[in-house]
Amino acid sequence: MSPPPNKTRSSPVVCELIASSSNIHQRTQTKNQALIQVPISDPRQNQTPPVIDKRALTMQQISDLLSTRSPGNKFNDPGSSDIKLTLTSKDGISVSMNVHKQILVAHSRFFEVKLSDKLAKYQWNGSAEVYMVEITDCDDVEVYIETLRLMYCKYLRKELMRNGISKNLKILKVAVAIGFDAGVLSCLEHLEAAPWNEDDEEKVTCALAELRLQNVGAGDVLKRVSVEVTNGTGEVGDNEQVILKLLHVVLEGKDEKARREMKGLVLKMLRENSSPNDLRKESLYSACDGCLELLRQHFLLAASSDLQDVSQIARQADNLHWMLEILIDRRIAEDFLKSWASQSELSDVHSKVPAVHRHGVSRVTAGLFVGMGKGQLLVPKEVRYMLLQTWLVPFYEDFGWMRRVSKGVDTHLIEDGLSNTILTLPLAWQREILLAWFYRFLNSSENCPNIQRGFEVWWRRAFWQRNGEQQLPTQLHLTTPTNANS
Repeated sequence: MSPPPNKTRSSPVVCELIASSSNIHQRTQTKNQALIQVPISDPRQNQTPPVIDKRALTMQQISDLLSTRSPGNKFNDPGSSDIKLTLTSKDGISVSMNVHKQILVAHSRFFEVKLSDKLAKYQWNGSAEVYMVEITDCDDVEVYIETLRLMYCKYLRKELMRNGISKNLKILKVAVAIGFDAGVLSCLEHLEAAPWNEDDEEKVTCALAELRLQNVGAGDVLKRVSVEVTNGTGEVGDNEQVILKLLHVVLEGKDEKARREMKGLVLKMLRENSSPNDLRKESLYSACDGCLELLRQHFLLAASSDLQDVSQIARQADNLHWMLEILIDRRIAEDFLKSWASQSELSDVHSKVPAVHRHGVSRVTAGLFVGMGKGQLLVPKEVRYMLLQTWLVPFYEDFGWMRRVSKGVDTHLIEDGLSNTILTLPLAWQREILLAWFYRFLNSSENCPNIQRGFEVWWRRAFWQRNGEQQLPTQLHLTTPTNANS
């Protein structure tokens, strides 16, 4: 006969229920016999103290568990028991306890079948004789005992409240294995009501998925971490609506400090769960288009000296920069780059807007440089060049302001992104852009990004010998350093 383990496997039976050659036989058990039987083995040489201590601690906990019971509770009562049950673990721990056939059969479908079948061969006359039963290869003897002890308790939920989530999950697995239905339901009720930490959440979801208890209450437990889907698309649609609502609340919020905090929180949450199914590209771009239209409106008004709502420029630019981060994280920012590169109307009037109000717009451009420089944005060279033609000069004009007043701006990261972006272009375009930067930097280095590394790379590409021929453009009047070929 094969009883279940205290760990669920594909087969519901992995332990052996044995008692001598005939599995179950009658023996007379005296009342003063030891309740815990641990096989004595020769001490191992060079055994580390932590292993000994752990085993001793486990035995002490088991001893306490077997010796503690409330008044009237018959668990492990040698005076009234009719079965001597021995549990043996895989690591050699063996524990004996006194249990009652009537209790086991009434609460466990496993014991109901196995004990009834085996003991029917013998006379069961209510005498003082005790039947010896052994269960071997238990994964955790202590948990098995805890589960059996619950069969003797009137208020299971109160007993489970003494344990943590991890312990009750172990008890649940044993209860499922032995068909202890009341224990299963009580464990599920406890899990449904008790708070979980992040580790508990993962353990609970994994355990319930393994045990497949959807028909007996596991669905209620998991409602806090999953949405019930009544049709094929309900969950995805609901998730998208919730996320879009959160995005719009952040974009339109009035408390700037709270907006900054919530932007960081929402961005973090989206990064941790960047499923392409929870938020469509079209929905994100719809939010971007709204911010861009407001930015255009207020930017053009400010360029015509209407500064009534000029603060909206910085606000909408900040919104666009945040939306760009989300798009880049999801690898769908190419259309944003194309749209931004085509905003020549804004770049043409850029100098007419006071720098204190407009510099946030250049942060959007900087974000695109960083994305392209990291390889997170891949667009044709014509689009990259158009972006630089449209926004590079305005970016230069605002760089000093960004460095001084914008919090959290990593200028070195932006400079590297700009250098890498320029270096992806054909060599002739690189020369045009980098020579213009060279002259600007010499006249105002404090207000100009330092992309010297990109300049050096271009220089080596343009002037080093290739295939034995010296490539020196005749129109370039710069002296090559003596160690340029070193």
